[in-house]
Amino acid sequence: YDVYEGVCHQVLPEKGHVLPGDLVVGSDSHTCAYGSLGAFSTGIGSTDMSAVFATGKLWFRVPETFRFEIEGKLPKHVYSKDLILHLIGDVGVEGARYMAAEYAGSTIRSLSIPERMTMSNMAIEMGGKAGIIEADEVTEAYLKERVPGYKLDPYWKSDEGAKYLEVRHYDVSDLEPQVACPHNVDNVKPVTEVEGTKIDQIFMGSCTNGRFEDIKLMADIMGNEPVAKDVRLLVVPASRTEYMKLLKAGYIEKLMNAGAIVESPCCGPCMGGSFGLLGPGEVGLATSNRNFKGREGSAESFVYLSSPATAGASALTGEITDPRKV
Repeated sequence: YDVYEGVCHQVLPEKGHVLPGDLVVGSDSHTCAYGSLGAFSTGIGSTDMSAVFATGKLWFRVPETFRFEIEGKLPKHVYSKDLILHLIGDVGVEGARYMAAEYAGSTIRSLSIPERMTMSNMAIEMGGKAGIIEADEVTEAYLKERVPGYKLDPYWKSDEGAKYLEVRHYDVSDLEPQVACPHNVDNVKPVTEVEGTKIDQIFMGSCTNGRFEDIKLMADIMGNEPVAKDVRLLVVPASRTEYMKLLKAGYIEKLMNAGAIVESPCCGPCMGGSFGLLGPGEVGLATSNRNFKGREGSAESFVYLSSPATAGASALTGEITDPRKV
């Protein structure tokens, strides 16, 4: 695929190149996103990748497993991004270091594949080697649209009596929207503790939340209202396929009419790329996955992370806003 296709972590699954039970490596830490389809996927360095290209093999230490049992229905305007931020805030950036983070329970089973991608994508932010969700009928339906004749093999699931290094249980029925505050992803607070924080820029996109469903959610939250004065809203779909879906559904036009800047599919400001860089003292709100110092521009800027719903609500007000109030 050429560069115009978008971010690899979106392109590979949507083109049907990832299946349950696959072992996938990539030279980017968010390769763990493919765990959303029941694959074991992980990031490696460029030297290791050269060995893969040369031999088709690589050495691994089999990781222990950290299981997250999550129950309850997510409240209104609370999404999988809020859930994964909550888990990271609970266990910390090294809480699952070199472990396979396994997400399970009724809450996880109720999530769509795009929502599961957000969960698996951010396993690395708690130190995880992989972020795996057991493949099920939701996975099968997604893959049937991309792989002709695909049928789910029930073998690809946790063994009965499997041993886990740690198991944590969560009831998310009362979970609030979550925000990761500068300058670490585990510095997580409920949105009610940070609402009112003035922002200069919103970045809506990345391999974490740059899909059709994410951008549609933001647009729906915004309704027909304009972007707040003095706020830059950058919208960057994760792939050409997602961009075209948004274009045909009218969301690109709607967001541009509201004052957004819509860019071609790419990583964008997520890793401090060619546009959307924050200046000294500026505050950004992003739906991406990292908020380290200098990550999206100046080392003197500040980045908060949120769900698309919180980003949409904040685009209307020019400050971090609880989406439940819009």
